[in-house]
Amino acid sequence: MKKILLLFGILSGLFMGLSQAPEKMSYQAVVRNGSGQILSNQAIAIRLSILQGSAAGPSVYSERLTGNTNANGLVTLEIGTGAVLSGTFSTIDWPSGNYYLKTETDPSGGTTYTITGTSQLLSVPYAMYAKSAGSSGGTFTIPYANTVNNASTLFSLTNDGDGTSLEGNNNSATSSIAAVRGVVTSTAPGGFSSGVRGINNGTGGLGIGVWGSQNGSGWGVYGVTPNGLGVYGNSSASGTGVYANSNTGTGLTATSNNGIPASISILNNANANNVLNASTVGNGVVVNVTTSGSGNGVASSTGAGIALRGTTTAQSSAGVLGSNTGNGEAVVGLTTSDIAGAVVGRNDGGGYGVRGFISTNTSGTGIGVFGQVGLNSSTGRAGRFENSNQTNTAANILEVETNGNGNIPDNTQGNAASFLVDNTNSVGAAVRGEVNTIFGNFGAAAIFGVSSGTGGRAGLFYASNPSGNGASLIALTDGNGNAITANAGKDGNGVETNIDGNGNALYAWVPTFSTGRAGRFNIFNENNTSDVITVTTVGNGIAGNFKVDKTQGTSAAVKGEVNSMFANFGTAGIYGVSSGTGGYGGLFHASNPAGNGPALIAIADGNGNGITANASNGGDGIETTADGTGSAIFAWVPNFGNGRAARFINFNTANTNPALTVETHSTGSLALFKSGNPSTANVARIDNTGRGFFNGGTQNSGADVAEAFDVEGSISEYESGDILVISTSSDRTVEKSSKPYSNLVAGVYATKPGVLLTEEHIDTDLSGKVPMGVIGVIPTKVCLENGKIKRGDLLVTSSKAGIAMKADLKKVKIGQVIGKALQDYDQKESGKIQVLVNIK
Repeated sequence: MKKILLLFGILSGLFMGLSQAPEKMSYQAVVRNGSGQILSNQAIAIRLSILQGSAAGPSVYSERLTGNTNANGLVTLEIGTGAVLSGTFSTIDWPSGNYYLKTETDPSGGTTYTITGTSQLLSVPYAMYAKSAGSSGGTFTIPYANTVNNASTLFSLTNDGDGTSLEGNNNSATSSIAAVRGVVTSTAPGGFSSGVRGINNGTGGLGIGVWGSQNGSGWGVYGVTPNGLGVYGNSSASGTGVYANSNTGTGLTATSNNGIPASISILNNANANNVLNASTVGNGVVVNVTTSGSGNGVASSTGAGIALRGTTTAQSSAGVLGSNTGNGEAVVGLTTSDIAGAVVGRNDGGGYGVRGFISTNTSGTGIGVFGQVGLNSSTGRAGRFENSNQTNTAANILEVETNGNGNIPDNTQGNAASFLVDNTNSVGAAVRGEVNTIFGNFGAAAIFGVSSGTGGRAGLFYASNPSGNGASLIALTDGNGNAITANAGKDGNGVETNIDGNGNALYAWVPTFSTGRAGRFNIFNENNTSDVITVTTVGNGIAGNFKVDKTQGTSAAVKGEVNSMFANFGTAGIYGVSSGTGGYGGLFHASNPAGNGPALIAIADGNGNGITANASNGGDGIETTADGTGSAIFAWVPNFGNGRAARFINFNTANTNPALTVETHSTGSLALFKSGNPSTANVARIDNTGRGFFNGGTQNSGADVAEAFDVEGSISEYESGDILVISTSSDRTVEKSSKPYSNLVAGVYATKPGVLLTEEHIDTDLSGKVPMGVIGVIPTKVCLENGKIKRGDLLVTSSKAGIAMKADLKKVKIGQVIGKALQDYDQKESGKIQVLVNIK
């Protein structure tokens, strides 16, 4: 009988009642055979046992159940309704220990139990447990009262779920009721005694010891006392003594008619903590102090400390804010001292000592900081900024900054700073800067302009009067330095000039008394790969025009030279690039029809090529044409040279294109080969139909002549050396030989044919055909079916597919002989030998 597999058994249900539970349990199982197939609609028998304590414990109850599987192989039974084998189901003491269910199954419905399984009953059936537990004695009636003198906990409920362990509800509307009440009746209880005590062992701020909740308008927790503490919260470690929280209302409210609503004190002199912490993560006021009387909103006094200190960590906020909504001063500092300031702004960090700003004024009349002199006939300075520390090199003495957009129509407005000498006859400067230093370091300048944005100019000099003749900028030097030194530290230009008229964007000239250059361009960085000079035009003119205007001159109009050991792309004496869709990278035109000089001469005195040409896309490396009677390409080696006139190589093994393609659109030959000195005699020719003519004959590698044939079946089933016969099912098709002395033998699957004949075009793919050798020396499969093979023996087909054997001269007929053996063969297994194939 087949091995049967019981897939699983589960307790799927339990019948319970409020007064009496039925003495049975529901049991289900799915039965499969050893191949995993469901046994559907089949009668089975199961012996079930209840074991106590462990999977090998004693049986307290056993019975035999029978039933039928359904179409899905599922059987449903009721434990407690079968034929009892031992024990009493109703007397099982479920609370007394762990129980295990053991099942033994006979899939044929008999008593030969071939499948055994045991699993623990992880949850004692509820009704059974309740029944047995309820029978242990005693009743619990309401109301219940009792007095017990016991040091342990009298009543304990533990809930491992998400519900409440103990809940008290009172639906009465009477005053002073309590859903849960704890009373300490002693008038002198022990320390920290409590009427109700909530303990929460959660860590990390999880859980609540006592939670008072009020869904109406009363109090969640209410404590009252005549002289003691109504509610006392104490933190013995790092917790919080009393925690008040509110989602929309007030977390803590303290009021008083005659006393102090709240008193917060630190009584330990060594305690350096804050007396009161108030914080908010919202946008409201942290502490809001109002008074409707004549007292101070906040009164603070101190000895050696600070009476009032405001601290902030955000740049947009203020430690102390004085606000004035009328015409007075928001903050007034008054001093009569000659050494101390009325208002002192001190900065020990990286912020501001004094900051004045405008936040709401839109008329343009507001001033962030106003320094004024002249009142009461004063003659001091309106402002002075001084650095008395010579080693202070990390900060500017005065910084003026604006985040405004400026004023394009009126450039006198909206500037970070504006200096004006409003006197047409003045010879003074609006701004004069001077440095007296021996150092020429960056920044050591009389005027240092910086543009730190993505636009803007570090300096702008504008002669704005159209009738003026003065220069926008004059730079003079009486020393040996440059009048102007310009440097672009990134991608900009050192100097950029442009014109709106007909002048020159850059005009460099040398007077008649000078011997200098009009211009010089040098790159001194060996790692700089940029052009020394770049000339570009978007017009139709020439980007650069160089001419030696002297007919007897021998100098070049343009000379390019590189002195490099590298032959990298772009390392060239002259480098021409065509970046458009047309144009030429280089054009050399000998334009005089009477001239004999070539348009281009390329000479290499070293081992490099005279010309190297490469097309990286679909173009040709070199394209040459001849409009006259000359050759498009004339490659020759002089009588003293040892090189080749031409060489064509394809180094890419994946490139299937021919190394050389020759085309003709005329009736002339495709190729003509000459020999001799001079080379006047034709020795080989390929005409325009592809036929070759060779005066000296031909010689091919390979040892046989083969012809391409289709095969029966898949080409993958054939291999070299197979004996092939003519197919009787398809035209011009061959297949492996399969019987001895076949009259249909045609040839052998050639290993390396010297000549492959075919009726197909030369470009036809022959991978689906076999090269069948018909004459020549071919490695051929042989066996010893008709005895050992000697050199010179005639070979015919054998009974083995595709394999030859020695012919019996008494049986052999015309048309059956494959060829003659060129090697001896006496091996037991089939093998290959050289055979002179010649079908007879």
